[in-house]
Amino acid sequence: MAKAVLDINDRPSNGKWLTLSLQHMFAMFGSTILVPQLVGLSPAIALLTSGIATIVFILVTQFKVPAYLGSSFAFIIPIQVATKAGGIGSAMIGSLFVALVYAIVSLVIWKTGYKWIMKILPPVVVGPVIMVIGLALAPTAVQMASTIDVDGTNTYSFLHFSAALVTLATAVICIIFFRGIISLMPVLIGIVAGYIYSAAIGIIDFSPVREAAWFQVPEFLLPGVDYSFHITPTMLLVMVPIAIVTISEHIGHQLVLGRIVDRNFIKEPGLNRSLLGDGLGTLISGLVGGPPKTTYGENIGVLALTRVFSIHVIFGAAIFAILFSFLGKLMALIATIPQAVLGGISILLFGIIASSGLRMLVEHGIDFDNQRNLVIASVILVTGIGGAAIQISETFKIEGMALAAILGVLLNQVLPGKPTGKEAGDTE
Repeated sequence: MAKAVLDINDRPSNGKWLTLSLQHMFAMFGSTILVPQLVGLSPAIALLTSGIATIVFILVTQFKVPAYLGSSFAFIIPIQVATKAGGIGSAMIGSLFVALVYAIVSLVIWKTGYKWIMKILPPVVVGPVIMVIGLALAPTAVQMASTIDVDGTNTYSFLHFSAALVTLATAVICIIFFRGIISLMPVLIGIVAGYIYSAAIGIIDFSPVREAAWFQVPEFLLPGVDYSFHITPTMLLVMVPIAIVTISEHIGHQLVLGRIVDRNFIKEPGLNRSLLGDGLGTLISGLVGGPPKTTYGENIGVLALTRVFSIHVIFGAAIFAILFSFLGKLMALIATIPQAVLGGISILLFGIIASSGLRMLVEHGIDFDNQRNLVIASVILVTGIGGAAIQISETFKIEGMALAAILGVLLNQVLPGKPTGKEAGDTE
């Protein structure tokens, strides 16, 4: 294993600190602001809460885990469904209950250890559920990339689709033909290229940027002020089961990060602490109108590339994110990004999410000659992508990804035979 340039507790010089922290901020920037754009939340709040959540995570994990928290893609569809059913406040309240699940799981792990959760969420369940996240979003990405709203009707536009193709092509080129930091920021670079192209073909209205103030407080969404605190079964059933996916994602990130920096973060500071930090980040975000949080693979990639593991650098990136969220003109500029550009980058991102689920199955050697594995994966994929639902009354409905995750967990428990060794996701 290559030697660290800066280890976790090492402090860089001021000049390097500035550069390295900005690098981390830009690595997560594109994905973090994309999620709120897709679900109708404020990009400024998403940026602000990502910085705050990261600082909270660092404090809870005792300055031992160099991870950055950004907006979670797993909650895009659940937020859209919850918002349609009960307004944006419903999605925000759902986020608070997701955070509560994190806290409960963290407490149980603290008291009993972590191995039980690996038995509930083996790769044969988690892999297909992650694939559902990406594949269920595919129609949304294509529609955003190729259509515009004309009198309330989605109408195909080749002009806008060309902007999506430029965005997608740029991101792909960054990943395939470049190395170093450029290959770690394909989302941001793709959006910038798509934006420049969109400006050149005249599909951007810059008036909001001219009218915006240089300094502007983000638009908060506060419970009891901007929406009523009203809990519904549908909201809980749409949002809360997704914690199964994000907790699994969190565990995977901790294992990968541990291999990179040569630490066992599952044991020290402990999975209970890192999950609690993630949950508190989601709680704070939901309280002020931001999307749920998750540790970011983009920033883990930056750590692997630079071999700079300093927690001070991650902390600096969080501070920059907080400061950038108050730059009114920058946030107004982000708001003018055409839907086609976001659709173009979403085609790649949602595909990568689906592919990462497939990769998990391959890496853990899931044997699909085993009928048990085949049944579990098949049921998860079809119910999740097909949007299957269980509806008992107008207020009780569980569907899509949430239903798929629950069915996967149940099938894994009741079907004869249990995964062992690598198929069970052993961390030892």
